[in-house]
Amino acid sequence: MNYLIYFLLIILVPIWAQVKVKRTYSKYSKVPVSTGINGAQAARKILDDNGLYHVQVVETRGFLSDHYNPMTKTVHLSPHNYHDHSIAGAAVAAHEVGHAIQDAENYAFLRFRHALVPVANIGSNMSWIFILIGMFANLSGAMLLGIVLMAFGVLFQVVTLPVEFNASSRAMDQIVSSGIIRNDEEREARKVLNAAAMTYVAATAVAVLELVRLVLVYTGMQNDD
Repeated sequence: MNYLIYFLLIILVPIWAQVKVKRTYSKYSKVPVSTGINGAQAARKILDDNGLYHVQVVETRGFLSDHYNPMTKTVHLSPHNYHDHSIAGAAVAAHEVGHAIQDAENYAFLRFRHALVPVANIGSNMSWIFILIGMFANLSGAMLLGIVLMAFGVLFQVVTLPVEFNASSRAMDQIVSSGIIRNDEEREARKVLNAAAMTYVAATAVAVLELVRLVLVYTGMQNDD
């Protein structure tokens, strides 16, 4: 029964977070921003206000596929956020520019996350191979190696949290100080950013729980030996 509750939690929590962000985004993507500018213009204004004239703003495919590419110094905005004159579009655009500002200022957690990318990718792709070998063949050494590899992926997700929260904090400061939104629109913009942040919190919580569960399984294998 405990395992059933556990697996329901790790399945339902991320789904709940995704539903929440989609509903919140859908609601505020229909609310026009008072200044009448679109996401691309909002991003460009914040970048220019911070002296980041070299960072480009481009349209990318997909729904909520917005991101900042530190390699090309480019802010990518999904079609709706690029073109729409909404509070949601302005908030998301400002969030991605927040990452560009972090990059320009050598924000420590962003640099740490970038350094973790290679080992986190290896860990995410290889960990379950060793974990399954360890579990089915009763090889605690293989199990331990899989757990260590998984831990790098979990660490990447944990480090992502301060990066995302800081980018959202910068976004709120920028869209208010630059006059992109009025003070009475701040609450709506914050709701969009908070809902998006919950997806990262949910994913990290699930990853940490799964890592803890596997550590307990490994401990049990050691005790049996």
